[in-house]
Amino acid sequence: MDWKALKEKISLKKIDKYLIKKFLGTYIFAILLIISIAVVFDINENIDSFINNKAPIGAIIFDYYLNFIPYYANLFSPLFVFIAVIFFTSKLAENSEIIAMFSTGMSFKRMMYPYMLSAGIIALGSYILSSEVIPKGSKVRLHFEQLYKKKKAITFADNIQLEVDTGVIAYMERYEDIEKQGYRFSLDKFEGHKLVSHLTAQRISYDTTTIHKWTILDYMIRDLRGKKELIIRGERLDTIINMEPQDFLITRGQQETMTSVQLGQYIQNQKQRGFANIELFEVEYHRRIAMSFAAFILTLIGMSLSSRKVKGGMGLHLGIGLALSFSYILFQTISSTFAVNGNLPPIIAVWIPNILYLLVGLYLYRKAPK
Repeated sequence: MDWKALKEKISLKKIDKYLIKKFLGTYIFAILLIISIAVVFDINENIDSFINNKAPIGAIIFDYYLNFIPYYANLFSPLFVFIAVIFFTSKLAENSEIIAMFSTGMSFKRMMYPYMLSAGIIALGSYILSSEVIPKGSKVRLHFEQLYKKKKAITFADNIQLEVDTGVIAYMERYEDIEKQGYRFSLDKFEGHKLVSHLTAQRISYDTTTIHKWTILDYMIRDLRGKKELIIRGERLDTIINMEPQDFLITRGQQETMTSVQLGQYIQNQKQRGFANIELFEVEYHRRIAMSFAAFILTLIGMSLSSRKVKGGMGLHLGIGLALSFSYILFQTISSTFAVNGNLPPIIAVWIPNILYLLVGLYLYRKAPK
Protein backbone atom coordinates (compact mmCIF):
# COMPACT_ATOMS: atom_id res chain seq x y z
CA MET A 1 0.00 0.00 0.00
CA ASP A 2 1.27 3.46 -0.93
CA TRP A 3 0.97 5.23 2.45
CA LYS A 4 2.22 8.50 1.01
CA ALA A 5 -0.55 8.53 -1.61
CA LEU A 6 -3.14 7.55 0.99
CA LYS A 7 -1.97 10.30 3.35
CA GLU A 8 -2.14 12.85 0.55
CA LYS A 9 -5.61 11.64 -0.42
CA ILE A 10 -7.10 12.03 3.10
CA SER A 11 -5.16 15.16 4.10
CA LEU A 12 -7.10 18.39 4.39
CA LYS A 13 -6.72 20.84 1.53
CA LYS A 14 -7.18 24.57 1.88
CA ILE A 15 -10.73 24.31 0.50
CA ASP A 16 -11.54 21.59 3.07
CA LYS A 17 -10.40 23.78 5.95
CA TYR A 18 -12.42 26.67 4.50
CA LEU A 19 -15.63 24.58 4.33
CA ILE A 20 -15.10 23.09 7.82
CA LYS A 21 -14.54 26.55 9.24
CA LYS A 22 -17.72 27.80 7.56
CA PHE A 23 -19.77 24.79 8.72
CA LEU A 24 -18.66 24.76 12.38
CA GLY A 25 -18.66 28.55 12.62
CA THR A 26 -22.23 28.81 11.32
CA TYR A 27 -23.30 25.90 13.57
CA ILE A 28 -21.92 27.58 16.71
CA PHE A 29 -23.40 30.94 15.68
CA ALA A 30 -26.84 29.32 15.21
CA ILE A 31 -26.62 27.69 18.66
CA LEU A 32 -25.64 30.96 20.36
CA LEU A 33 -28.40 32.89 18.59
CA ILE A 34 -31.28 30.47 19.22
CA ILE A 35 -30.25 29.51 22.77
CA SER A 36 -29.92 33.20 23.68
CA ILE A 37 -33.52 33.71 22.54
CA ALA A 38 -34.61 30.56 24.45
CA VAL A 39 -32.95 31.82 27.66
CA VAL A 40 -34.69 35.20 27.36
CA PHE A 41 -38.07 33.52 26.91
CA ASP A 42 -37.40 31.13 29.80
CA ILE A 43 -36.44 33.99 32.14
CA ASN A 44 -39.59 35.88 31.15
CA GLU A 45 -41.71 32.77 31.83
CA ASN A 46 -40.13 31.78 35.15
CA ILE A 47 -39.14 35.11 36.72
CA ASP A 48 -42.20 35.10 38.98
CA SER A 49 -41.44 31.57 40.24
CA PHE A 50 -37.83 32.54 40.95
CA ILE A 51 -38.88 35.62 42.91
CA ASN A 52 -41.76 33.98 44.81
CA ASN A 53 -39.65 30.96 45.79
CA LYS A 54 -36.62 33.17 46.65
CA ALA A 55 -34.20 31.40 44.32
CA PRO A 56 -30.59 32.63 44.86
CA ILE A 57 -28.99 34.40 41.89
CA GLY A 58 -26.04 32.00 42.02
CA ALA A 59 -28.34 28.96 41.86
CA ILE A 60 -30.29 30.46 38.95
CA ILE A 61 -27.11 31.07 36.94
CA PHE A 62 -24.93 28.08 37.84
CA ASP A 63 -27.42 25.36 38.82
CA TYR A 64 -30.18 26.14 36.32
CA TYR A 65 -29.04 28.11 33.26
CA LEU A 66 -25.51 26.70 33.12
CA ASN A 67 -27.15 23.28 32.75
CA PHE A 68 -30.17 24.52 30.78
CA ILE A 69 -28.00 25.77 27.89
CA PRO A 70 -26.10 22.53 27.02
CA TYR A 71 -29.25 20.42 27.52
CA TYR A 72 -31.37 22.37 25.01
CA ALA A 73 -28.45 23.05 22.67
CA ASN A 74 -27.87 19.32 22.35
CA LEU A 75 -31.60 18.56 22.18
CA PHE A 76 -32.00 20.79 19.11
CA SER A 77 -28.59 19.99 17.64
CA PRO A 78 -30.14 18.44 14.48
CA LEU A 79 -31.96 21.73 13.85
CA PHE A 80 -28.73 23.70 14.27
CA VAL A 81 -26.86 21.35 11.93
CA PHE A 82 -29.53 21.74 9.26
CA ILE A 83 -29.68 25.51 9.57
CA ALA A 84 -25.88 25.77 9.42
CA VAL A 85 -25.57 23.60 6.29
CA ILE A 86 -28.49 25.26 4.50
CA PHE A 87 -27.32 28.78 5.37
CA PHE A 88 -23.68 28.67 4.36
CA THR A 89 -24.10 26.24 1.43
CA SER A 90 -26.84 28.44 -0.05
CA LYS A 91 -24.48 31.37 0.36
CA LEU A 92 -21.74 29.48 -1.47
CA ALA A 93 -24.16 28.58 -4.28
CA GLU A 94 -25.46 32.15 -4.51
CA ASN A 95 -21.92 33.48 -4.82
CA SER A 96 -21.12 30.84 -7.49
CA GLU A 97 -18.39 29.38 -5.27
CA ILE A 98 -19.73 25.84 -5.73
CA ILE A 99 -19.63 26.27 -9.52
CA ALA A 100 -16.03 27.43 -9.16
CA MET A 101 -15.18 24.28 -7.15
CA PHE A 102 -16.76 22.03 -9.76
CA SER A 103 -14.89 23.85 -12.54
CA THR A 104 -11.57 22.84 -10.93
CA GLY A 105 -12.53 19.18 -11.27
CA MET A 106 -13.86 18.68 -7.73
CA SER A 107 -16.77 16.24 -7.67
CA PHE A 108 -19.86 16.58 -5.51
CA LYS A 109 -18.76 13.44 -3.66
CA ARG A 110 -15.36 14.98 -2.91
CA MET A 111 -17.00 18.20 -1.74
CA MET A 112 -18.93 16.13 0.83
CA TYR A 113 -15.69 15.13 2.56
CA PRO A 114 -15.27 18.29 4.72
CA TYR A 115 -19.03 18.37 5.33
CA MET A 116 -19.09 14.83 6.71
CA LEU A 117 -15.91 15.44 8.70
CA SER A 118 -17.60 18.43 10.33
CA ALA A 119 -20.75 16.35 10.94
CA GLY A 120 -18.55 13.69 12.56
CA ILE A 121 -17.06 16.27 14.95
CA ILE A 122 -20.56 17.48 15.87
CA ALA A 123 -21.89 13.91 16.24
CA LEU A 124 -19.01 12.89 18.53
CA GLY A 125 -19.38 16.04 20.63
CA SER A 126 -23.14 15.54 20.83
CA TYR A 127 -22.79 11.93 21.99
CA ILE A 128 -20.18 12.78 24.64
CA LEU A 129 -22.39 15.60 25.92
CA SER A 130 -25.57 13.51 26.00
CA SER A 131 -23.98 10.40 27.49
CA GLU A 132 -21.58 11.87 30.05
CA VAL A 133 -21.77 15.64 30.60
CA ILE A 134 -25.48 16.57 30.36
CA PRO A 135 -26.80 13.80 32.69
CA LYS A 136 -24.71 15.15 35.58
CA GLY A 137 -25.93 18.67 34.88
CA SER A 138 -29.55 17.51 34.48
CA LYS A 139 -29.48 16.10 38.00
CA VAL A 140 -28.61 19.56 39.35
CA ARG A 141 -31.09 21.32 37.04
CA LEU A 142 -34.02 19.05 37.94
CA HIS A 143 -33.24 19.44 41.64
CA PHE A 144 -33.33 23.23 41.18
CA GLU A 145 -36.71 22.96 39.41
CA GLN A 146 -38.16 20.94 42.30
CA LEU A 147 -36.96 23.53 44.83
CA TYR A 148 -37.65 26.81 43.06
CA LYS A 149 -40.09 26.04 40.25
CA LYS A 150 -42.12 23.74 42.52
CA LYS A 151 -42.25 20.88 40.07
CA LYS A 152 -43.51 17.94 42.07
CA ALA A 153 -41.33 14.88 42.41
CA ILE A 154 -42.80 11.37 42.36
CA THR A 155 -43.02 10.28 46.01
CA PHE A 156 -45.01 7.05 45.77
CA ALA A 157 -45.49 3.93 43.68
CA ASP A 158 -48.31 1.37 43.51
CA ASN A 159 -48.42 -2.37 42.78
CA ILE A 160 -44.67 -2.94 42.70
CA GLN A 161 -43.47 -6.38 41.66
CA LEU A 162 -39.90 -7.33 40.80
CA GLU A 163 -37.47 -10.20 41.01
CA VAL A 164 -34.89 -9.35 43.70
CA ASP A 165 -32.94 -12.60 43.35
CA THR A 166 -33.11 -15.80 41.35
CA GLY A 167 -36.56 -17.25 42.04
CA VAL A 168 -37.37 -14.57 44.66
CA ILE A 169 -40.28 -12.23 43.88
CA ALA A 170 -41.05 -9.13 45.96
CA TYR A 171 -44.38 -7.33 45.92
CA MET A 172 -45.62 -4.11 47.55
CA GLU A 173 -49.10 -2.69 47.23
CA ARG A 174 -47.80 0.85 47.84
CA TYR A 175 -44.55 2.61 48.69
CA GLU A 176 -44.33 6.12 50.20
CA ASP A 177 -40.91 7.69 49.68
CA ILE A 178 -41.40 10.53 52.17
CA GLU A 179 -41.85 8.03 55.01
CA LYS A 180 -39.62 5.39 53.38
CA GLN A 181 -42.41 2.91 54.08
CA GLY A 182 -43.97 0.15 52.00
CA TYR A 183 -47.37 -1.36 52.75
CA ARG A 184 -48.77 -4.89 52.36
CA PHE A 185 -45.48 -6.47 51.40
CA SER A 186 -44.84 -10.06 50.33
CA LEU A 187 -41.73 -12.03 49.42
CA ASP A 188 -42.09 -15.36 47.61
CA LYS A 189 -39.27 -17.84 47.04
CA PHE A 190 -39.54 -20.48 44.32
CA GLU A 191 -37.48 -23.54 43.53
CA GLY A 192 -38.25 -24.27 39.92
CA HIS A 193 -42.01 -23.69 39.69
CA LYS A 194 -42.64 -24.70 43.30
CA LEU A 195 -43.30 -22.15 46.06
CA VAL A 196 -41.13 -23.00 49.09
CA SER A 197 -41.43 -19.83 51.20
CA HIS A 198 -44.07 -17.11 51.48
CA LEU A 199 -43.50 -14.01 53.63
CA THR A 200 -46.19 -11.39 54.20
CA ALA A 201 -45.95 -8.18 56.21
CA GLN A 202 -48.12 -5.20 56.95
CA ARG A 203 -45.24 -2.78 56.53
CA ILE A 204 -41.64 -2.63 55.34
CA SER A 205 -39.26 0.22 56.06
CA TYR A 206 -36.15 1.22 54.09
CA ASP A 207 -32.96 1.96 56.05
CA THR A 208 -31.19 4.84 54.28
CA THR A 209 -27.95 4.27 56.24
CA THR A 210 -27.19 0.88 54.63
CA ILE A 211 -27.64 -0.17 51.02
CA HIS A 212 -30.37 -2.80 50.46
CA LYS A 213 -31.26 -2.89 54.18
CA TRP A 214 -34.98 -3.18 54.96
CA THR A 215 -36.91 -3.65 58.20
CA ILE A 216 -39.95 -5.92 57.93
CA LEU A 217 -42.72 -5.17 60.45
CA ASP A 218 -45.64 -7.37 61.59
CA TYR A 219 -44.65 -10.30 59.45
CA MET A 220 -45.52 -13.96 58.95
CA ILE A 221 -43.35 -16.53 57.18
CA ARG A 222 -44.71 -19.81 55.82
CA ASP A 223 -42.02 -22.37 54.97
CA LEU A 224 -43.45 -25.07 52.71
CA ARG A 225 -41.37 -28.26 52.73
CA GLY A 226 -43.18 -31.22 51.26
CA LYS A 227 -46.30 -31.91 53.28
CA LYS A 228 -45.02 -29.94 56.25
CA GLU A 229 -45.63 -26.25 56.81
CA LEU A 230 -43.71 -24.13 59.34
CA ILE A 231 -45.23 -20.78 60.33
CA ILE A 232 -43.11 -18.07 61.95
CA ARG A 233 -44.56 -14.78 63.20
CA GLY A 234 -42.77 -11.69 64.43
CA GLU A 235 -42.97 -7.95 64.93
CA ARG A 236 -39.62 -6.86 63.47
CA LEU A 237 -37.05 -8.41 61.15
CA ASP A 238 -33.96 -6.61 59.82
CA THR A 239 -32.86 -8.09 56.50
CA ILE A 240 -31.04 -7.44 53.24
CA ILE A 241 -33.22 -7.40 50.11
CA ASN A 242 -31.61 -6.65 46.75
CA MET A 243 -33.79 -3.67 45.86
CA GLU A 244 -33.70 0.09 46.30
CA PRO A 245 -36.53 2.67 46.15
CA GLN A 246 -35.09 4.09 42.92
CA ASP A 247 -35.59 0.69 41.29
CA PHE A 248 -39.36 1.23 41.24
CA LEU A 249 -39.81 4.89 42.17
CA ILE A 250 -39.28 6.47 38.76
CA THR A 251 -39.12 10.25 39.13
CA ARG A 252 -39.73 12.79 36.37
CA GLY A 253 -36.72 13.03 34.09
CA GLN A 254 -34.79 10.33 35.97
CA GLN A 255 -33.55 8.82 32.69
CA GLU A 256 -31.96 12.17 31.79
CA THR A 257 -29.77 12.12 34.93
CA MET A 258 -28.06 8.82 34.08
CA THR A 259 -24.95 8.43 31.95
CA SER A 260 -25.19 5.96 29.06
CA VAL A 261 -23.24 3.36 31.06
CA GLN A 262 -25.60 3.78 34.02
CA LEU A 263 -28.62 3.61 31.72
CA GLY A 264 -27.41 0.37 30.15
CA GLN A 265 -26.80 -1.23 33.55
CA TYR A 266 -30.14 0.00 34.90
CA ILE A 267 -32.07 -1.38 31.89
CA GLN A 268 -30.31 -4.74 32.16
CA ASN A 269 -30.95 -5.00 35.91
CA GLN A 270 -34.60 -4.05 35.60
CA LYS A 271 -35.17 -6.58 32.82
CA GLN A 272 -33.59 -9.31 34.93
CA ARG A 273 -35.90 -8.37 37.78
CA GLY A 274 -38.95 -8.51 35.57
CA PHE A 275 -39.70 -4.80 35.91
CA ALA A 276 -41.75 -3.72 32.88
CA ASN A 277 -41.95 0.11 32.96
CA ILE A 278 -38.53 0.90 31.52
CA GLU A 279 -39.49 2.11 28.04
CA LEU A 280 -38.53 5.71 28.88
CA PHE A 281 -35.04 4.56 29.83
CA GLU A 282 -34.65 2.42 26.69
CA VAL A 283 -35.84 5.29 24.49
CA GLU A 284 -33.34 7.66 26.13
CA TYR A 285 -30.50 5.16 25.75
CA HIS A 286 -31.07 4.59 22.01
CA ARG A 287 -32.06 8.23 21.34
CA ARG A 288 -28.61 9.48 22.32
CA ILE A 289 -26.99 7.36 19.61
CA ALA A 290 -29.67 8.07 17.00
CA MET A 291 -29.60 11.85 17.59
CA SER A 292 -25.82 11.89 17.18
CA PHE A 293 -26.03 9.90 13.93
CA ALA A 294 -28.68 12.34 12.66
CA ALA A 295 -25.92 14.93 12.11
CA PHE A 296 -24.68 12.94 9.09
CA ILE A 297 -28.17 12.45 7.63
CA LEU A 298 -29.25 16.07 7.98
CA THR A 299 -25.91 17.27 6.62
CA LEU A 300 -26.46 15.09 3.54
CA ILE A 301 -29.99 16.46 3.06
CA GLY A 302 -28.99 20.06 3.67
CA MET A 303 -26.00 19.93 1.35
CA SER A 304 -27.89 18.16 -1.46
CA LEU A 305 -30.80 20.58 -1.13
CA SER A 306 -28.91 23.87 -1.04
CA SER A 307 -25.94 23.27 -3.34
CA ARG A 308 -27.99 24.17 -6.41
CA LYS A 309 -28.37 27.85 -7.30
CA VAL A 310 -32.11 28.53 -7.59
CA LYS A 311 -34.32 31.54 -8.16
CA GLY A 312 -35.68 31.55 -4.60
CA GLY A 313 -32.14 31.71 -3.22
CA MET A 314 -31.33 31.22 0.44
CA GLY A 315 -34.86 32.03 1.60
CA LEU A 316 -36.35 29.07 -0.26
CA HIS A 317 -33.64 26.72 1.00
CA LEU A 318 -34.01 27.91 4.59
CA GLY A 319 -37.78 27.52 4.42
CA ILE A 320 -37.56 23.94 3.14
CA GLY A 321 -34.72 23.17 5.56
CA LEU A 322 -36.59 24.45 8.60
CA ALA A 323 -39.70 22.52 7.61
CA LEU A 324 -37.69 19.30 7.24
CA SER A 325 -35.72 19.76 10.47
CA PHE A 326 -38.81 20.58 12.57
CA SER A 327 -40.65 17.64 10.99
CA TYR A 328 -37.69 15.41 11.92
CA ILE A 329 -37.82 16.50 15.58
CA LEU A 330 -41.63 16.16 15.63
CA PHE A 331 -41.50 12.73 14.01
CA GLN A 332 -38.92 11.53 16.52
CA THR A 333 -41.07 12.76 19.41
CA ILE A 334 -44.16 10.99 18.03
CA SER A 335 -42.34 7.70 17.40
CA SER A 336 -40.83 7.81 20.92
CA THR A 337 -44.33 8.28 22.33
CA PHE A 338 -45.45 5.11 20.54
CA ALA A 339 -42.58 3.26 22.22
CA VAL A 340 -43.52 4.51 25.69
CA ASN A 341 -47.31 4.20 25.41
CA GLY A 342 -47.63 1.54 22.71
CA ASN A 343 -46.00 -1.69 21.67
CA LEU A 344 -43.30 -0.29 19.37
CA PRO A 345 -39.79 -1.46 20.42
CA PRO A 346 -37.75 1.58 21.62
CA ILE A 347 -34.77 0.94 19.34
CA ILE A 348 -37.06 0.87 16.29
CA ALA A 349 -39.00 3.93 17.45
CA VAL A 350 -35.92 6.16 17.74
CA TRP A 351 -34.33 4.93 14.49
CA ILE A 352 -37.42 5.16 12.24
CA PRO A 353 -36.96 8.94 11.64
CA ASN A 354 -33.27 8.40 10.80
CA ILE A 355 -34.06 5.62 8.32
CA LEU A 356 -36.80 7.59 6.57
CA TYR A 357 -34.77 10.80 6.38
CA LEU A 358 -31.73 8.85 5.18
CA LEU A 359 -33.85 7.67 2.23
CA VAL A 360 -34.85 11.30 1.60
CA GLY A 361 -31.19 12.31 1.79
CA LEU A 362 -30.10 9.62 -0.69
CA TYR A 363 -32.84 10.72 -3.11
CA LEU A 364 -31.77 14.38 -2.87
CA TYR A 365 -28.12 13.34 -3.24
CA ARG A 366 -28.93 11.64 -6.55
CA LYS A 367 -30.72 14.79 -7.73
CA ALA A 368 -27.98 17.17 -6.57
CA PRO A 369 -25.76 18.90 -9.16
CA LYS A 370 -22.70 16.79 -9.96
